[in-house]
Parts: sequence; C-alpha cells; structure tokens
Amino acid sequence: MKAVIQRVLSASVTTEGKVVSRIDRGLLILLGIGTDDEKKDIDWLAAKIANLRIFNDNAGVMNRSLLESEGDVIVVSQFTLLASTKKGNRPSYIAAARPEMAIPMYKEFIQKLESIMGKTVGTGVFGADMKIDLCNDGPVTIVIDTKNRG
Repeated sequence: MKAVIQRVLSASVTTEGKVVSRIDRGLLILLGIGTDDEKKDIDWLAAKIANLRIFNDNAGVMNRSLLESEGDVIVVSQFTLLASTKKGNRPSYIAAARPEMAIPMYKEFIQKLESIMGKTVGTGVFGADMKIDLCNDGPVTIVIDTKNRG
C-alpha cells in the first residue's frame, strides 16, 4: 500500500457535482492498493498514520499526532499511486489491485482507521471521477509505502 498524506486546513471531495466528503483541519489521505498488499499492511498503515506526529503543539513544533490533535480524515482511493514509469512514457498500472481486491481492502482500511480514531472517516467514491479541493497546511505532505517499513 502507498499513501500520500497531506495535512490540511480543509479538504473536500466532489463527484458528479456533489460534495461527498468535507473536513476542516486534519488529513487528506490518497491510498493506493497493490496486488501484493495484505491485511497486515492495512493494520500497520492505519496505526502509523493515526500516530504520526505531524501536527503542531503549543510551541509550534510538529509533535502531535492525528489522534492527539483530534483532526478529521478523508481517504480517497487512488490506483495511480502504484504507477510504474520505468519503461517509456505511458505509466503501467499492473501493480495496482483490481477492484474486486481493492474495494474490500479500501473499506477495511477505512474501518480500521475509524476504529483507531473513534470517529467517522470521510471518503471519496471508489472508481469515480473525483475533484479534490484542499488547503495544504504547512505544506506538510508525506508518502508512506508499507513495503518500506525499515
């Protein structure tokens, strides 16, 4: 799994002209699910994101987690995060999970994050053409790949 995490002052997801999710301060997470991803990736990534210390404390230092800051979250599925650009100029998406695998994992990731956070997590619409509006705070943008846990 790959995730692009953006700390935001606000974010929203619109599809077919309707806003489907909107948050104020928190995280916008773009989530790519690969063919080799497993439940352990979901558990690890959800816990990592919830506890990542990227929110400012009273001294203005990034020392607080999403949990501590009580921020909100939107998770948007994005298969293009699994793009391979090794050959030619047309990205290959062969490493991205097909919908029959990706949808259940996407839903399980959202449920896991909701369980950790103790609140509802906003979402995009899987497979839809979406417009994402955000105000990146900082900017703080972090990429996490569950295959590079180190």
